[in-house]
Amino acid sequence: MIPGAGACRLAPVQSDGQPPSASTLEELRRRFPRVAVVHDWLTIPGGSEQVVLQLLEMFPAAELFTSVYDPAPWPAEIKERPVHPSYLNRIPGAARHYPKLLPLMNGAFRSFDLAGFDLVLSSSHACAKNVRTPPAALHVCYCHTPMRYAWDAEFLRGEEVGRITGLLLPPLLSRLRRQDLAGAEGPDVFVANSAHVAERIARYYGRSAEIVHPPIDVEHFLGLERSPQDYYLTFGRIVPYKRVDLAVAACGLLGRKLKVAGAGRALGAVRASAGKDTEFLGKVSTAERDQLLSGARALLFPGEEDFGIVPVEAQAAGTPVIAYGVGGATESVLDGRTGVLFDEQSPGSLAAAIERFEQLQLDGEETRQSATRFGQSRFRTELASVIERAAQTREADARERAGPRAT
Repeated sequence: MIPGAGACRLAPVQSDGQPPSASTLEELRRRFPRVAVVHDWLTIPGGSEQVVLQLLEMFPAAELFTSVYDPAPWPAEIKERPVHPSYLNRIPGAARHYPKLLPLMNGAFRSFDLAGFDLVLSSSHACAKNVRTPPAALHVCYCHTPMRYAWDAEFLRGEEVGRITGLLLPPLLSRLRRQDLAGAEGPDVFVANSAHVAERIARYYGRSAEIVHPPIDVEHFLGLERSPQDYYLTFGRIVPYKRVDLAVAACGLLGRKLKVAGAGRALGAVRASAGKDTEFLGKVSTAERDQLLSGARALLFPGEEDFGIVPVEAQAAGTPVIAYGVGGATESVLDGRTGVLFDEQSPGSLAAAIERFEQLQLDGEETRQSATRFGQSRFRTELASVIERAAQTREADARERAGPRAT
Protein backbone atom coordinates (compact mmCIF):
# COMPACT_ATOMS: atom_id res chain seq x y z
CA MET A 1 0.00 0.00 0.00
CA ILE A 2 1.23 3.51 -0.75
CA PRO A 3 2.08 5.26 2.54
CA GLY A 4 -0.79 7.44 3.65
CA ALA A 5 -3.28 5.89 1.21
CA GLY A 6 -5.49 4.22 3.82
CA ALA A 7 -9.23 3.93 3.38
CA CYS A 8 -9.96 6.88 5.68
CA ARG A 9 -7.39 9.20 4.13
CA LEU A 10 -8.70 12.46 2.74
CA ALA A 11 -8.65 12.72 -1.01
CA PRO A 12 -6.20 15.39 -2.18
CA VAL A 13 -7.84 18.77 -2.30
CA GLN A 14 -7.39 20.81 -5.43
CA SER A 15 -7.42 24.58 -5.69
CA ASP A 16 -10.01 26.14 -7.96
CA GLY A 17 -7.97 29.34 -8.10
CA GLN A 18 -10.67 31.37 -6.33
CA PRO A 19 -9.92 33.21 -3.08
CA PRO A 20 -12.04 32.34 -0.05
CA SER A 21 -14.76 34.72 1.03
CA ALA A 22 -13.96 37.47 3.53
CA SER A 23 -15.59 35.42 6.27
CA THR A 24 -13.55 32.24 5.68
CA LEU A 25 -10.90 32.93 8.31
CA GLU A 26 -13.45 33.90 10.95
CA GLU A 27 -15.42 30.78 10.13
CA LEU A 28 -12.28 28.66 10.53
CA ARG A 29 -11.61 30.23 13.93
CA ARG A 30 -15.14 29.36 15.03
CA ARG A 31 -14.93 25.86 13.61
CA PHE A 32 -11.55 25.19 15.21
CA PRO A 33 -11.56 26.95 18.61
CA ARG A 34 -8.40 25.16 19.81
CA VAL A 35 -5.46 25.19 17.40
CA ALA A 36 -1.99 23.72 17.91
CA VAL A 37 0.88 25.02 15.78
CA VAL A 38 3.75 22.54 15.79
CA HIS A 39 7.22 23.56 14.55
CA ASP A 40 10.50 21.64 14.49
CA TRP A 41 12.45 24.02 16.74
CA LEU A 42 12.39 27.67 17.75
CA THR A 43 16.02 28.70 18.15
CA ILE A 44 17.21 30.95 15.31
CA PRO A 45 14.80 33.01 13.16
CA GLY A 46 14.70 31.96 9.52
CA GLY A 47 12.38 31.45 6.58
CA SER A 48 10.35 28.60 8.07
CA GLU A 49 9.66 30.66 11.17
CA GLN A 50 8.01 33.29 8.97
CA VAL A 51 5.43 30.62 8.21
CA VAL A 52 4.91 30.09 11.94
CA LEU A 53 4.31 33.82 12.46
CA GLN A 54 1.71 33.86 9.69
CA LEU A 55 -0.05 30.81 11.17
CA LEU A 56 -0.23 32.64 14.49
CA GLU A 57 -1.69 35.69 12.76
CA MET A 58 -4.33 33.47 11.19
CA PHE A 59 -5.13 31.84 14.55
CA PRO A 60 -4.25 34.31 17.34
CA ALA A 61 -5.34 31.92 20.13
CA ALA A 62 -3.16 29.04 18.90
CA GLU A 63 -0.68 27.31 21.19
CA LEU A 64 2.85 26.44 20.05
CA PHE A 65 4.59 23.08 20.38
CA THR A 66 8.26 22.59 19.51
CA SER A 67 11.24 20.40 20.34
CA VAL A 68 13.62 23.11 21.61
CA TYR A 69 12.74 26.72 22.47
CA ASP A 70 15.00 29.70 23.07
CA PRO A 71 12.73 32.71 23.74
CA ALA A 72 15.48 35.33 23.34
CA PRO A 73 15.27 36.11 19.59
CA TRP A 74 11.50 35.99 19.14
CA PRO A 75 8.91 38.78 18.90
CA ALA A 76 5.90 39.17 21.16
CA GLU A 77 3.72 37.16 18.76
CA ILE A 78 5.59 34.08 19.98
CA LYS A 79 6.74 35.04 23.46
CA GLU A 80 3.30 36.17 24.65
CA ARG A 81 1.47 32.92 24.01
CA PRO A 82 1.67 29.39 25.42
CA VAL A 83 4.81 27.71 24.04
CA HIS A 84 5.29 24.05 24.93
CA PRO A 85 8.85 22.78 24.37
CA SER A 86 9.55 19.06 24.57
CA TYR A 87 11.59 17.32 27.24
CA LEU A 88 14.65 17.85 25.03
CA ASN A 89 14.58 21.50 26.07
CA ARG A 90 15.77 20.46 29.54
CA ILE A 91 19.09 19.19 28.18
CA PRO A 92 21.87 21.71 28.96
CA GLY A 93 22.91 23.56 25.80
CA ALA A 94 19.94 22.26 23.79
CA ALA A 95 19.22 25.66 22.24
CA ARG A 96 22.75 25.82 20.78
CA HIS A 97 23.28 22.17 19.90
CA TYR A 98 19.77 21.23 18.76
CA PRO A 99 20.95 19.66 15.43
CA LYS A 100 22.74 16.97 17.45
CA LEU A 101 19.40 16.07 19.03
CA LEU A 102 17.80 15.15 15.70
CA PRO A 103 17.90 11.38 16.38
CA LEU A 104 15.79 12.01 19.52
CA MET A 105 13.26 14.42 18.03
CA ASN A 106 10.80 11.86 16.68
CA GLY A 107 10.22 10.59 20.21
CA ALA A 108 9.97 14.14 21.52
CA PHE A 109 7.20 15.08 19.10
CA ARG A 110 5.38 11.78 19.63
CA SER A 111 5.32 12.54 23.36
CA PHE A 112 3.13 15.64 23.04
CA ASP A 113 -0.45 15.30 24.27
CA LEU A 114 -2.68 17.21 21.83
CA ALA A 115 -5.97 15.91 23.23
CA GLY A 116 -8.63 18.59 23.02
CA PHE A 117 -7.22 20.39 19.98
CA ASP A 118 -9.47 20.72 16.95
CA LEU A 119 -6.88 21.70 14.34
CA VAL A 120 -3.18 20.84 14.20
CA LEU A 121 -0.98 22.88 11.86
CA SER A 122 2.51 21.42 11.61
CA SER A 123 5.33 23.44 10.05
CA SER A 124 7.80 20.71 9.24
CA HIS A 125 11.13 20.06 7.60
CA ALA A 126 12.08 17.34 10.08
CA CYS A 127 9.86 15.74 12.75
CA ALA A 128 7.08 18.23 13.55
CA LYS A 129 4.62 16.40 11.30
CA ASN A 130 5.13 13.22 13.37
CA VAL A 131 2.98 14.42 16.29
CA ARG A 132 0.13 12.22 17.47
CA THR A 133 -3.20 13.96 16.85
CA PRO A 134 -6.66 13.26 18.30
CA PRO A 135 -8.91 11.26 15.93
CA ALA A 136 -11.33 14.17 15.59
CA ALA A 137 -8.63 16.78 14.85
CA LEU A 138 -7.75 17.90 11.34
CA HIS A 139 -3.98 17.81 10.75
CA VAL A 140 -2.61 20.04 7.96
CA CYS A 141 1.14 19.84 7.44
CA TYR A 142 2.93 22.76 5.78
CA CYS A 143 5.98 20.86 4.51
CA HIS A 144 9.07 22.94 3.83
CA THR A 145 10.71 19.74 2.58
CA PRO A 146 10.87 16.05 3.41
CA MET A 147 13.80 15.64 5.79
CA ARG A 148 16.77 16.42 3.52
CA TYR A 149 19.35 14.91 5.86
CA ALA A 150 17.62 11.54 5.45
CA TRP A 151 16.67 11.52 1.78
CA ASP A 152 19.14 13.73 -0.11
CA ALA A 153 22.71 12.42 -0.23
CA GLU A 154 23.87 15.62 -1.96
CA PHE A 155 22.65 17.67 1.01
CA LEU A 156 25.50 16.29 3.14
CA ARG A 157 28.15 16.69 0.46
CA GLY A 158 31.02 18.83 1.68
CA GLU A 159 30.18 18.37 5.36
CA GLU A 160 33.05 17.41 7.65
CA VAL A 161 32.29 13.97 9.08
CA GLY A 162 34.68 12.24 11.45
CA ARG A 163 35.57 8.55 11.26
CA ILE A 164 33.23 7.44 14.05
CA THR A 165 30.38 9.61 12.76
CA GLY A 166 30.97 8.23 9.27
CA LEU A 167 30.53 4.69 10.57
CA LEU A 168 27.36 5.57 12.48
CA LEU A 169 25.80 7.69 9.74
CA PRO A 170 24.36 4.99 7.41
CA PRO A 171 22.30 3.19 10.09
CA LEU A 172 21.26 6.54 11.59
CA LEU A 173 20.03 7.84 8.22
CA SER A 174 18.20 4.58 7.59
CA ARG A 175 16.43 4.96 10.93
CA LEU A 176 15.54 8.59 10.18
CA ARG A 177 14.05 7.57 6.82
CA ARG A 178 11.86 4.93 8.48
CA GLN A 179 10.65 7.40 11.09
CA ASP A 180 10.08 10.10 8.48
CA LEU A 181 8.05 7.76 6.29
CA ALA A 182 5.96 6.57 9.23
CA GLY A 183 5.33 10.15 10.32
CA ALA A 184 4.19 11.07 6.81
CA GLU A 185 1.12 8.88 7.25
CA GLY A 186 -0.22 11.21 9.97
CA PRO A 187 -1.27 14.47 8.28
CA ASP A 188 -4.65 14.59 6.60
CA VAL A 189 -3.34 17.09 4.06
CA PHE A 190 0.15 18.05 2.94
CA VAL A 191 0.87 21.58 1.75
CA ALA A 192 4.18 22.04 -0.08
CA ASN A 193 6.06 25.33 -0.30
CA SER A 194 6.89 24.72 -3.98
CA ALA A 195 6.21 22.36 -6.87
CA HIS A 196 9.74 21.03 -6.30
CA VAL A 197 8.84 19.99 -2.75
CA ALA A 198 5.46 18.61 -3.85
CA GLU A 199 7.32 16.30 -6.23
CA ARG A 200 9.60 15.16 -3.41
CA ILE A 201 6.60 14.53 -1.13
CA ALA A 202 5.09 12.33 -3.86
CA ARG A 203 8.39 10.53 -4.47
CA TYR A 204 9.32 9.82 -0.85
CA TYR A 205 5.94 9.68 0.90
CA GLY A 206 3.54 8.61 -1.85
CA ARG A 207 1.30 11.56 -0.91
CA SER A 208 -0.28 14.38 -2.90
CA ALA A 209 0.31 17.96 -1.80
CA GLU A 210 -1.27 21.34 -2.33
CA ILE A 211 1.21 24.09 -3.27
CA VAL A 212 1.20 27.33 -1.28
CA HIS A 213 4.38 29.36 -1.65
CA PRO A 214 5.83 30.71 1.61
CA PRO A 215 4.97 34.19 2.92
CA ILE A 216 7.48 36.91 2.07
CA ASP A 217 7.38 40.53 3.15
CA VAL A 218 7.58 41.77 -0.43
CA GLU A 219 6.03 45.13 0.49
CA HIS A 220 9.14 46.05 2.45
CA PHE A 221 11.47 45.33 -0.45
CA LEU A 222 9.22 46.99 -3.01
CA GLY A 223 9.84 50.22 -1.12
CA LEU A 224 13.63 50.08 -1.53
CA GLU A 225 15.24 52.42 -4.04
CA ARG A 226 17.33 50.63 -6.64
CA SER A 227 20.88 51.99 -7.07
CA PRO A 228 22.93 49.32 -8.92
CA GLN A 229 26.71 49.34 -8.56
CA ASP A 230 29.48 47.13 -9.92
CA TYR A 231 29.31 44.13 -7.54
CA TYR A 232 27.48 40.84 -7.42
CA LEU A 233 26.08 39.52 -4.14
CA THR A 234 25.54 36.27 -2.27
CA PHE A 235 23.48 36.44 0.88
CA GLY A 236 22.66 33.91 3.59
CA ARG A 237 24.19 31.07 5.57
CA ILE A 238 27.51 29.85 4.24
CA VAL A 239 27.09 26.09 4.43
CA PRO A 240 28.21 23.49 1.89
CA TYR A 241 24.92 22.88 0.07
CA LYS A 242 24.45 26.63 -0.59
CA ARG A 243 27.48 26.39 -2.95
CA VAL A 244 28.83 29.87 -2.27
CA ASP A 245 32.14 28.44 -3.48
CA LEU A 246 30.71 28.44 -7.02
CA ALA A 247 29.92 32.16 -6.84
CA VAL A 248 33.44 32.90 -5.63
CA ALA A 249 35.01 30.75 -8.35
CA ALA A 250 32.83 32.13 -11.18
CA CYS A 251 33.49 35.75 -10.24
CA GLY A 252 37.17 34.90 -9.99
CA LEU A 253 37.15 33.49 -13.53
CA LEU A 254 35.52 36.66 -14.88
CA GLY A 255 37.30 39.19 -12.68
CA ARG A 256 33.98 40.44 -11.26
CA LYS A 257 33.54 41.96 -7.81
CA LEU A 258 31.61 39.84 -5.35
CA LYS A 259 30.29 40.65 -1.89
CA VAL A 260 29.58 37.67 0.37
CA ALA A 261 27.17 38.46 3.21
CA GLY A 262 26.65 35.83 5.86
CA ALA A 263 28.49 33.34 8.02
CA GLY A 264 28.52 29.60 8.54
CA ARG A 265 30.63 26.49 8.87
CA ALA A 266 31.83 26.57 5.25
CA LEU A 267 33.14 30.14 5.51
CA GLY A 268 36.77 29.12 6.08
CA ALA A 269 36.93 26.91 2.99
CA VAL A 270 35.19 29.50 0.81
CA ARG A 271 37.42 32.30 2.03
CA ALA A 272 40.54 30.23 1.36
CA SER A 273 39.58 29.89 -2.32
CA ALA A 274 38.66 33.55 -2.86
CA GLY A 275 40.61 36.11 -4.84
CA LYS A 276 41.18 39.80 -4.31
CA ASP A 277 37.84 40.86 -5.82
CA THR A 278 35.77 38.99 -3.23
CA GLU A 279 34.77 40.80 -0.04
CA PHE A 280 33.47 38.91 2.99
CA LEU A 281 31.06 40.97 5.09
CA GLY A 282 30.01 38.46 7.75
CA LYS A 283 26.58 38.82 9.30
CA VAL A 284 24.90 42.06 8.34
CA SER A 285 22.05 44.09 9.82
CA THR A 286 18.64 44.46 8.20
CA ALA A 287 19.56 47.95 7.00
CA GLU A 288 22.85 46.68 5.54
CA ARG A 289 21.01 43.82 3.83
CA ASP A 290 18.64 46.29 2.18
CA GLN A 291 21.52 48.46 1.02
CA LEU A 292 23.38 45.45 -0.40
CA LEU A 293 20.33 44.18 -2.28
CA SER A 294 19.57 47.62 -3.68
CA GLY A 295 23.11 48.10 -4.94
CA ALA A 296 23.95 44.66 -6.36
CA ARG A 297 24.12 44.12 -10.11
CA ALA A 298 22.47 40.78 -9.40
CA LEU A 299 22.06 38.24 -6.63
CA LEU A 300 23.94 34.98 -7.24
CA PHE A 301 22.05 31.94 -5.98
CA PRO A 302 24.03 28.80 -6.90
CA GLY A 303 22.57 26.27 -4.43
CA GLU A 304 19.57 23.99 -4.81
CA GLU A 305 16.80 25.19 -2.50
CA ASP A 306 13.36 23.86 -1.74
CA PHE A 307 11.99 27.33 -2.49
CA GLY A 308 14.41 30.18 -1.79
CA ILE A 309 13.23 33.30 -0.02
CA VAL A 310 16.23 35.55 -0.70
CA PRO A 311 15.73 35.47 -4.51
CA VAL A 312 12.17 36.72 -4.07
CA GLU A 313 13.32 39.47 -1.69
CA ALA A 314 15.96 40.52 -4.24
CA GLN A 315 13.46 40.63 -7.08
CA ALA A 316 11.02 42.64 -4.97
CA ALA A 317 13.86 45.16 -4.54
CA GLY A 318 14.22 45.24 -8.34
CA THR A 319 17.47 43.23 -8.29
CA PRO A 320 17.81 40.42 -10.87
CA VAL A 321 18.77 36.91 -9.77
CA ILE A 322 21.21 34.47 -11.37
CA ALA A 323 20.22 31.08 -9.97
CA TYR A 324 20.83 27.37 -10.40
CA GLY A 325 17.88 26.19 -12.46
CA VAL A 326 16.77 23.36 -10.18
CA GLY A 327 14.42 23.56 -7.24
CA GLY A 328 12.34 26.45 -6.00
CA ALA A 329 14.28 29.15 -7.85
CA THR A 330 12.68 27.98 -11.09
CA GLU A 331 9.31 29.03 -9.66
CA SER A 332 10.33 32.57 -8.73
CA VAL A 333 12.97 33.54 -11.33
CA LEU A 334 11.72 34.12 -14.87
CA ASP A 335 14.64 33.22 -17.12
CA GLY A 336 15.60 36.12 -19.37
CA ARG A 337 13.04 38.44 -17.73
CA THR A 338 13.76 38.76 -14.01
CA GLY A 339 17.10 36.98 -14.06
CA VAL A 340 19.00 34.06 -15.53
CA LEU A 341 18.92 30.33 -14.74
CA PHE A 342 21.93 28.07 -15.29
CA ASP A 343 21.83 24.30 -15.57
CA GLU A 344 25.04 22.94 -14.03
CA GLN A 345 26.59 23.53 -10.63
CA SER A 346 30.04 24.42 -11.91
CA PRO A 347 32.07 27.66 -12.01
CA GLY A 348 32.00 27.65 -15.80
CA SER A 349 28.23 27.31 -16.03
CA LEU A 350 27.66 30.11 -13.52
CA ALA A 351 30.26 32.30 -15.26
CA ALA A 352 28.46 31.79 -18.58
CA ALA A 353 25.18 32.76 -16.92
CA ILE A 354 26.75 35.97 -15.58
CA GLU A 355 28.02 36.84 -19.07
CA ARG A 356 24.59 36.13 -20.54
CA PHE A 357 22.98 38.32 -17.88
CA GLU A 358 25.31 41.20 -18.73
CA GLN A 359 24.02 41.15 -22.31
CA LEU A 360 20.37 41.48 -21.26
CA GLN A 361 18.28 44.59 -20.69
CA LEU A 362 15.92 43.59 -17.89
CA ASP A 363 12.89 45.59 -16.78
CA GLY A 364 13.21 46.42 -13.10
CA GLU A 365 9.49 47.04 -12.73
CA GLU A 366 8.67 43.63 -14.18
CA THR A 367 11.16 42.13 -11.75
CA ARG A 368 9.43 43.82 -8.82
CA GLN A 369 5.95 42.99 -10.08
CA SER A 370 6.85 39.32 -10.46
CA ALA A 371 7.80 39.15 -6.77
CA THR A 372 4.33 40.31 -5.66
CA ARG A 373 3.10 36.75 -6.33
CA PHE A 374 4.63 35.70 -3.00
CA GLY A 375 3.23 38.17 -0.45
CA GLN A 376 2.08 37.43 3.08
CA SER A 377 -1.64 38.17 2.60
CA ARG A 378 -1.66 35.85 -0.42
CA PHE A 379 -0.20 33.08 1.78
CA ARG A 380 -2.90 33.49 4.42
CA THR A 381 -5.66 33.54 1.79
CA GLU A 382 -4.42 30.43 0.01
CA LEU A 383 -3.75 28.44 3.16
CA ALA A 384 -7.14 29.36 4.65
CA SER A 385 -8.73 28.07 1.46
CA VAL A 386 -6.81 24.78 1.73
CA ILE A 387 -7.88 24.30 5.36
CA GLU A 388 -11.51 25.15 4.54
CA ARG A 389 -11.68 22.66 1.66
CA ALA A 390 -9.94 19.98 3.74
CA ALA A 391 -12.47 20.47 6.54
CA GLN A 392 -15.37 20.22 4.08
CA THR A 393 -13.91 17.08 2.51
CA ARG A 394 -13.42 15.52 5.93
CA GLU A 395 -17.03 16.27 6.92
CA ALA A 396 -18.34 14.87 3.63
CA ASP A 397 -16.33 11.68 4.13
CA ALA A 398 -17.71 11.34 7.66
CA ARG A 399 -21.28 11.66 6.39
CA GLU A 400 -20.60 9.08 3.69
CA ARG A 401 -19.17 6.59 6.21
CA ALA A 402 -22.16 7.14 8.50
CA GLY A 403 -24.55 6.18 5.69
CA PRO A 404 -28.25 7.06 5.44
CA ARG A 405 -30.08 7.58 8.70
CA ALA A 406 -32.39 4.82 9.75
CA THR A 407 -36.04 5.68 9.27
